[in-house]
Amino acid sequence: MKLIYQQMLAFFAVIITVIVVLGFSFIRTTRTMLYNNSWQQLQQYAASIEKEAIRYNTKTNKVVGFNQQFLSDGTVILRDQHIHFSVYDANKKLVYPTGIGASMDSAPGGSIYDPKISAKDWKKLKQNKIITQSPHVTFRTRNRDQPVNTPSLRTIDVLVPLFYKNGSTKKFVGAISIGSFEQTLQASEQQIEKNLFIALLVSGIAALLLSYVLARYSVRRINRLRYATHSVANGDFDIQVDSNHKDEIDDLADDFNGMVSSLRESNEEIKRQEKRRREFMADAAHEMRTPLTTINGILEGLAYDAIPEEDKAHSIELMQNETKRLIRLVNENLDYEKIRTGQIALNKTNFDGAEVLHNLVEQLTKKADAADDHFVLTAPDKLPVWADYDRFVQVLFNIMQNAIQFSQGSAIEVTGQRTEHATVISIQDHGIGMTPDQVKNIWERYYKADPSRKSTKYGESGLGLAISHQLVQQHGGSIEVDSAENEGTRFTVTFPDDGYDKPIMDD
Repeated sequence: MKLIYQQMLAFFAVIITVIVVLGFSFIRTTRTMLYNNSWQQLQQYAASIEKEAIRYNTKTNKVVGFNQQFLSDGTVILRDQHIHFSVYDANKKLVYPTGIGASMDSAPGGSIYDPKISAKDWKKLKQNKIITQSPHVTFRTRNRDQPVNTPSLRTIDVLVPLFYKNGSTKKFVGAISIGSFEQTLQASEQQIEKNLFIALLVSGIAALLLSYVLARYSVRRINRLRYATHSVANGDFDIQVDSNHKDEIDDLADDFNGMVSSLRESNEEIKRQEKRRREFMADAAHEMRTPLTTINGILEGLAYDAIPEEDKAHSIELMQNETKRLIRLVNENLDYEKIRTGQIALNKTNFDGAEVLHNLVEQLTKKADAADDHFVLTAPDKLPVWADYDRFVQVLFNIMQNAIQFSQGSAIEVTGQRTEHATVISIQDHGIGMTPDQVKNIWERYYKADPSRKSTKYGESGLGLAISHQLVQQHGGSIEVDSAENEGTRFTVTFPDDGYDKPIMDD
């Protein structure tokens, strides 16, 4: 079953259930209210009869009987309202209605309204308690042995005690039983139920239409997500789903938009990496082809004795340099993968970083001179460092070599210092610098800020800085880059002391 029909059924079932429950509750409440109102009205009629029905002697202040004429007139008046009453004296004797003249026109066979009062109810009446009675048969034929059981003669009754008040004393003189036909109440109740049924039918139709509207609204929002999902599956990562941030579906739309943004960025990153991979493969093939061609040519010359004896030593040295170049190219790729996947374990020790900086400057001075650069080293006599010695050297060597590669005829400033819990090395060149976009991508694999230098002697793989970045992160440190185009670049490398409790190097 489709979701829209499931939603319709769910909404419709809930609405109809609420309406039915409210309907039955309303009928029950209305029925109770009708009976309570009828009993209250009957009590008011009984109070009016009580005032005028009792006859008493003004001289002796004693009850002498009941006003039959008033009772008869009252019967005629109340009969049109389907209300009937009986009056009893203090001895529980029916004093009204009596005789053939008291037969009820509305009752078959000349029946008389004569409710039976139990001894228990009579005792309550003497205690001045009003008694309400549920529907029951209260009419009899003139022959008491033949009670009338016709349902139409069922009445609801109220028993009201009659007291004669003389000063502060009260005297029980009898009781009034007044009742109304149940069918009168049933007619009102049936009319209410009929109106309620019509209202229920109209409400059911409205609920069905409302359920369809609500279900269609919800399903339409879900279908938007569904269509967007199909678009993403077909490679369209630019699609966005509207969200009003109101409910869970909007939250889902926000999550979907976030997912699409991540997929778009991932797709773009994959494209960039693939582009760089192809560039790297082309560069690597070119870089490998040149030394391999050189080595092959020298080997052929040696095999055919085409190289003069005095040039053989130089040829062998050339082959060794080209071989080292190939090995370096392969090792850089292997190192990057090992570092990236955490396969290299760091052997951290406490050593003098100032000594390492002096050694690196000495090693790279010849290369700096070839580019008309020179190093300016600023560091304390002792610079404690907590790191893997070989990896520390590798990181700084790559960055210092990078500074030589991208500067010409300028100073390369190397500064080492201690902070409270770390060693900070800063390398500043005054070369071509980088744009913000280049700075953003400088740590990515195969990336080269200056593509024109692909075939230089240094950094031909584009992996040096990526390797350095990974190694510093494994040390728990950081590399910050501050660069401006044509103004130079500053690399700031921080190696922290793990746990801040490593021993300071002895003097």
